[in-house]
Amino acid sequence: MWIESFEFFSGAVLAYMITRIPFLTFPRVKSWNEQFPPHPEPIYVDAHLIQRVLHMRLFYWLALVFAIIPLTFGWVSLAHGSAPFGFGLWTVSGWLVLSRVTGFFAGEEAPCTKQMAMRLQQTRNVSDSEDSCCAFAQPMWEVTCVRCKACGKVLLNEPRPDLGRPRSDGWIMGFVRLVISDGKPIMASDEEE
Repeated sequence: MWIESFEFFSGAVLAYMITRIPFLTFPRVKSWNEQFPPHPEPIYVDAHLIQRVLHMRLFYWLALVFAIIPLTFGWVSLAHGSAPFGFGLWTVSGWLVLSRVTGFFAGEEAPCTKQMAMRLQQTRNVSDSEDSCCAFAQPMWEVTCVRCKACGKVLLNEPRPDLGRPRSDGWIMGFVRLVISDGKPIMASDEEE
C-alpha cells in the first residue's frame, strides 16, 4: 500500500513540475530580468513590462503543450509499467488541461491577458499625453494598482500578478507561493472587494 501511494505521489509531483516548467523557470532567468527592479518593488509601466505581461500569458497557456509529456508517459506507464505512477501523471496533467480549458470557456481569465497588456498600454499613453495626472507622470505598477510615482494618483486599479521576477522571499517560499497562487495576484482590486 505504501509503495503504491509513493508511486502515485511521485507521478503527481512530476506531472505538476513538468506542466509548470514554462511558467516557473523560463521568465526567472537572470537575463530576462535585468530591466526590472527586484521583487516586490513597483515596476515602471513601459514597453518591457507590457512585453513581459504578454510573455507570461504565453507561458501560462504553454502548460497545455507541456501537459502532453506526462499524459503520454502516464499512458505508457498505465499500459506497460507502474499503474499508480501512470495514474498520478494522468491525474495531475489531465486536471491541468481540464481546468485551463473549462476556465477559458467559462470566461475565467488567466493571470496575464492581452487585455491587461492593452490596459497598461492605455495607461502609459495617457501618462505621456496632455491628459496626464501631473506634469511628471511616472506610472508604476505596485502590488494592488498602477499609481503615479510623482503625484500618487491611482491610474489603473489592476492588481499585479506574478511577472516572473526572482522572488525576494527566497527560492523555497517563492516556489510554494507560486504553486498555491498559480501566478494570480495575491491581492484583489478594490472593485472586487
